Amino acid sequence: MGASRRHRPSIKLPSSGPLSFAGTLWLLSMTMTAVSACPKSCHCTERGGVVVQCTSSNLENIPSDLPKDTVVLLLSSNRIRHIPRQAFKNLRRLRELDLSHNAIESVEAGAFQGISTELRTLDLSNNHLSSLFRDTFDKLHARIRLSNNPWHCECSLQEMLRELSLDPETVNDVSCYTSVQEEYVGQPVIQVLDSGINFCNFHQKTTDVAMFVAMFCWFSMVIAYIIYYIRHNQEDARRHMEYLKSLPSASHISKDYDTASSVF
Repeated sequence: MGASRRHRPSIKLPSSGPLSFAGTLWLLSMTMTAVSACPKSCHCTERGGVVVQCTSSNLENIPSDLPKDTVVLLLSSNRIRHIPRQAFKNLRRLRELDLSHNAIESVEAGAFQGISTELRTLDLSNNHLSSLFRDTFDKLHARIRLSNNPWHCECSLQEMLRELSLDPETVNDVSCYTSVQEEYVGQPVIQVLDSGINFCNFHQKTTDVAMFVAMFCWFSMVIAYIIYYIRHNQEDARRHMEYLKSLPSASHISKDYDTASSVF
């Protein structure tokens, strides 16, 4: 009997037909489009979306021509000082945003409006931030780094932090650089708040004192004006009385009239 034929599994090689070639061209065109749309001074790569690398590029502003399919945006170690309103609008796929090691002093209300709710990491550490609007991070679910900024510990900062998910690795580096109460300067904000301190109470007391001082000053001005008015009127009345006394009396006028009549 002849040897039995063994069945060998067939191996299918990738098709080299027109469809496969067209797909390759499409992928290449998409990659080239992403790279060509890359902001000046930045480097872009494809990784399930566009990764925009702008680290240490001497940027002073947020690039305005960011690809809409950006998933990672790295802007650390630049000279950015201000984040305007809707600076990252239409970045619906953004998952990571790094703004650390800049000179950011202010963030406009609504600066992060339009960012995807899929954002997982937002790094604002090592900047010059001392305060932020309460709703700066509204609707964001990202883990946020705010460490190593010169924070001013008062009511608005307390209310803002209450709404955030801070990065646990750097949370103790979010410290009071200045404070409504000097005794808390240099202490981690979260530790101060966890100890039961309420900065909003200090704010209310300060407001009450300011209102009391303002009312006292206003009352003092009213009293001073009344005193001036009375004294001024008294002086006018005295001068009027002296003037009336200087006038000839009616009896004296009558005698002068009789004397003149007898002469004629």
